[in-house]
Amino acid sequence: MEGIDGLLAAGEKALGAGDWVAARAAFGDSVGISATARGLAGLGDAQWWLGDVRTAFSCWERAYAEFQRTDPGQAVFTALGLSLLYDANFGDRAAARGWAARAVRIASQLGDPVVSAWASLARAGCSDDPPQVAAWSEAAYEIAAEAGDRDLELCALSLWGAALINQGQVLEGTALLDEALAGALGGEGTRPDTVVFTSCLLMRSCVRGADFTRVVQWTRSLDGFIARYGCPYLHATCRASYGAVLACTGDWPRAEIELTAAAELAQESLPAVQAEAAAFLADLRLAQGRLAEARRLLTGFEDRTIVQPVLAAVYLAGGEAALATSLIQRQLGQTTPLEEARFREVLGQACLITGDTTGAAAEAARLTALGSATDSGLIAARGARLCGQTLAAEGRSREAVLRLSAAQTWFGLLEMPLEVARTRMMLADAMSSGDPAPAVAEARMALAVFEDLGAAADADGAAAWLRAAGASAARLGPRGAGLLTKRELDVLKILAEGLPNPEIAARLYISRRTVEHHVASILSKLGVRNRTEAAAYLTRVSE
Repeated sequence: MEGIDGLLAAGEKALGAGDWVAARAAFGDSVGISATARGLAGLGDAQWWLGDVRTAFSCWERAYAEFQRTDPGQAVFTALGLSLLYDANFGDRAAARGWAARAVRIASQLGDPVVSAWASLARAGCSDDPPQVAAWSEAAYEIAAEAGDRDLELCALSLWGAALINQGQVLEGTALLDEALAGALGGEGTRPDTVVFTSCLLMRSCVRGADFTRVVQWTRSLDGFIARYGCPYLHATCRASYGAVLACTGDWPRAEIELTAAAELAQESLPAVQAEAAAFLADLRLAQGRLAEARRLLTGFEDRTIVQPVLAAVYLAGGEAALATSLIQRQLGQTTPLEEARFREVLGQACLITGDTTGAAAEAARLTALGSATDSGLIAARGARLCGQTLAAEGRSREAVLRLSAAQTWFGLLEMPLEVARTRMMLADAMSSGDPAPAVAEARMALAVFEDLGAAADADGAAAWLRAAGASAARLGPRGAGLLTKRELDVLKILAEGLPNPEIAARLYISRRTVEHHVASILSKLGVRNRTEAAAYLTRVSE
């Protein structure tokens, strides 16, 4: 027993230091001697941080059975963790709800209000009823504040904030998310899992609200945590959301890396998680003008709620306005305000394509009302843009320009360069009936952004518009004609040897994450699609 106690103590010390390999070794050795609940739980924690999710879950489930016999309080916390992670990692709501129910039942038998509050977070985490989630989270927060349990307080604040955002109360909700993550990073909690929980909820909620600036700022604040423990975006859902942020803010090479990684992480998950990764990657493909690929990614997930706004946009981009309209009309009334906003904008655009300006005006009015009922800048931007498009179609150019200018400002504040450029093209159309020079200037600025991003279809459309207006439309090609930095050249030379990112990182004494960023920048600057093409480029210029 002394040997096991020493191994358990060593494992727990390693977990506290973020040395997951050492923790796995110590707990693994202890379990080899005797499969205690503490040893199995610790081994599960280490395996999870190291990315072996299936083994982690197996260890935690075995630990739960042992805790049930020896320590019911710990059994509650193990059931809580299993509930939250079955949902986040696999999208398995049935398992998540089953484990939440066990946590609540065991906690009720113990009579400890703090343990019961933790169990209520498990129940809230797998609920589809935002008002109820907000109520449970608020109640848990009050108990935590009274008892001085900072981890519970921060997790409850975070879940409460996410629930408010899902109800359209974006400002109030994000304030709670900010507070929770600030406290977690400030060391108020005792476990790194609290940072994971609060940062992932903030990430996913901000993606839904298109609050990309907040995500970028917080990601920088996580640098110290990442250096010690590793990236907190361990779930497929969080990583997919981060990729979506990068795509919307114009960092498409890094978005490609994150979204592809999320899709790989989701391979063992249930369709709900796979669908989320597919939806975000398909949205990027749609933005790139790779319509067939976008549609193929969504195949098999058409009935998933998260996919349907993207699918409707794919239908519309493919000239299938009737299909887009049918899909949207079946889904309206079953979505969150943010999803409804995208649906209504696509529906309004479908009306304009078919010449139904009355229908488009009705959708613009509904979008405007939805924006007034929430505090979402994205909804306001979509509403102003559809209103401007409709006014332009009705020949009311001056009013259209005002509304489109407001939409452009909104999208700019949200740091969504593709949407800013698309709105510029609508402005160019609305302004073209007057002095052509300002309209041409807007179109040229839009074309530059489309080419910079790699939005091929939009760039083709902008160039065609300029030619039709009698203006030059020189195509400059994608960004990155400039030289690589010295460090990027160093990375490229090693990459050309066929070495993977971990070996490049070791060779140059930099982190794997830094290598990922350099590789993404290299691909972007050279305008190539993959590492093989980058290596071929180096061979050509070296000859």
